[in-house]
Amino acid sequence: MTRYDLRHLKDNFYGRMMELLDAAPDLEVCIFMFEIGDFSPIQKSADMVQEAGHELMNSLKFNEVDWTIVVKKRA
Repeated sequence: MTRYDLRHLKDNFYGRMMELLDAAPDLEVCIFMFEIGDFSPIQKSADMVQEAGHELMNSLKFNEVDWTIVVKKRA
């Protein structure tokens, strides 16, 4: 299980998230933390994970401005 803090990327974290997920070993569980702003990044990140064929295991508010998703990489 690996945790990635993408908060410093603000709204531009999607590409980096998918890059890290693609580089992870099969069946690895990855935790991504990002800043939410208007909540649209939550659905967009969940859609991207699903479209890439991976499993979104959890999605939760970390604090007032940050969100965390837990993803299991599929082969």
